Amino acid sequence: MTLVKLSKERLQNMRDSKWPSFLEDVNSFCRKHDISIIQMDEDYVPPGRSRRYGQVIKNLHQYQVELFYVCIDKQLAELNNRFDEMNMELLVCMSCLNPKNDFVAFDTKNLVRLAEFYPDDFSEQERMDLENQLEVYEMDMKSNDVFKELNEISSLSKKLVETGKDVVYNWVYKLIKLSLILPVATAAVERAFSAMNIVKSRLRNRMGMNG
Repeated sequence: MTLVKLSKERLQNMRDSKWPSFLEDVNSFCRKHDISIIQMDEDYVPPGRSRRYGQVIKNLHQYQVELFYVCIDKQLAELNNRFDEMNMELLVCMSCLNPKNDFVAFDTKNLVRLAEFYPDDFSEQERMDLENQLEVYEMDMKSNDVFKELNEISSLSKKLVETGKDVVYNWVYKLIKLSLILPVATAAVERAFSAMNIVKSRLRNRMGMNG
């Protein structure tokens, strides 16, 4: 989620201030390969059309506003649509259940917050019970060799059942089950990354953009 946030910030920074350097990179490429350089202050002529038809705009407007800005805005819109603030918070909280590296991501506050996303499954009293349970659960998981070397929430779930601790830590286990169901409900995120891959590879290469 941190990388998603940084990607948004970088795209916005590109839109706000990187056009001059991008244009210079393009012009430098053209000079290196003896390609004719388009003059930005001249009128834009759509391929195959005469200057007499259509609205007269400058090349600068066409390439900066209609192409450069539009391409970045589409990527930003896709990220903002799939990863709004609530979804990002939800996924960050869910990641605290990850047992990888001896439960290094564990965070009681975030896990209690995760339970708040499921008011139909956790009452106020149950969230209080969960908070108390999480404190013991953390000590148990980090000191128990049986739970070392786990790398996924799914493997953690299986191990809890095998050891009977799904009953001991019933509220934690319930939270784990809800988290495992979550990716099924957020399949749109998978589609978002697929769309991002297209933008970052095929379209970017066609435009000659770097980074």
